[in-house]
Amino acid sequence: MKLTSTSWVNGDRIPARYAAGRIAAGGGVEFSDNVNPHLAWAELPPGSRSLVLICHDFDVPSKPDDVNQPDREVPADLPRVDFHHWVMVDLPPVPSEIAEGEYSHGFTPRGKPGPQTLRGARHGVNDYTAWFAGDAQMAGQYYGYDGPFPPFNDSLVHHYVFTLYALSVPRLPVEGAFTGEQVRAALAGLMLDSATFSGTYTLNPRLAR
Repeated sequence: MKLTSTSWVNGDRIPARYAAGRIAAGGGVEFSDNVNPHLAWAELPPGSRSLVLICHDFDVPSKPDDVNQPDREVPADLPRVDFHHWVMVDLPPVPSEIAEGEYSHGFTPRGKPGPQTLRGARHGVNDYTAWFAGDAQMAGQYYGYDGPFPPFNDSLVHHYVFTLYALSVPRLPVEGAFTGEQVRAALAGLMLDSATFSGTYTLNPRLAR
């Protein structure tokens, strides 16, 4: 099973158009184009009846104390946790690709609608739902793809992994506003194979040169 993309080379730096945030021309950060990347798959195992797609960042600071503070950086040795940027289930195996911008083009305050989406698939909520929960202007359920927007003062470059799972069932048994962790738990016993595609991103000017 293979997962590829024409949006960037596997493992390379992610272009800003695929991110939710970018470094602004005059300094600081701003919202970016937030376009979902192109993804294509091949060599699915026999019996594949649906696909699950998860994009996560495994470099997110586990404590918010130093996040986005202009006078210091988030320490590299701080323990890190997962942040889910895209959770989609019940995606048909054919056609065998997702077009660039098909599921996201721009950042939507309070979140894109869901869970129903294109091709009969369903979107889960990404972790911007929790991130913006206390913000009166931005709070909402963030379904679908919302790309990288790491802390501008993080001393680590963040890694983003797109994982495609081939399943033996047409519908994953999750309901409502399901999360990435709930999807991962539901995959047990249903997954036939998986493949990954990744990239890196930073908003720290020191590391972005």
